[in-house]
Amino acid sequence: MEKVVVSIGGSVLIPDNNDSEYITALAEMMKRLSKKMQIVVVCGGGKIARYYTETGKKVGGDTYQRDLLGIDVTRVNARLFNVALGNLAVQDVPTTAEECAELSSPGKIVVMGGTEPGHTTDAVSAMIAAEMGADRVVNATSVDAVYSDDPRKVPDAKRFTELTIKELQNIVYSDHDAGRSSVFDPLGIKILMEEKIGLSIVDGRDLKELENAILGQKINGTVISS
Repeated sequence: MEKVVVSIGGSVLIPDNNDSEYITALAEMMKRLSKKMQIVVVCGGGKIARYYTETGKKVGGDTYQRDLLGIDVTRVNARLFNVALGNLAVQDVPTTAEECAELSSPGKIVVMGGTEPGHTTDAVSAMIAAEMGADRVVNATSVDAVYSDDPRKVPDAKRFTELTIKELQNIVYSDHDAGRSSVFDPLGIKILMEEKIGLSIVDGRDLKELENAILGQKINGTVISS
């Protein structure tokens, strides 16, 4: 049975746009796919986490303190998705990649958020993939592929359908900052490169696209080879 780690950005899970309908449909899809593969889900923090990290900075918080705020939000999001999954979910929300891998088993879905300051949920998804020997990581984002720049700000940004992990590494940022967002975290990329685990980047709100990525089928997003 294949093992897949799905990293769902907070901007996908809770953008305040028919969130309950989306989360319900996402949970139903995950339940169905869990009969074919072993799935772990990692939830990001999104705009709620950014609100806390940005406000935390304004009131004098350092990067460590602001990271803790963001991590708490990701864990709330994980609990929300657990509610939607019902009995199929492992109700405990793990706090480490090792704990998550230990709890993961066929027929059950483990959902978690962040782990510790300095580690984004992208990095966490890569750590879990390494721990459990996953076949691939799927990153469900608010854009439909990897671009040379943010397509929402740069209309003529180049769109990529295929990349090597090294090429992706050259695109992403290199400095960690609480609440900062990029196509995929550089630490996560480093782990996937070392473990030779593939990565797909897809529009997380397109459930058919997301399903194809989880199944390892052809997608319209970006496939990153190890």
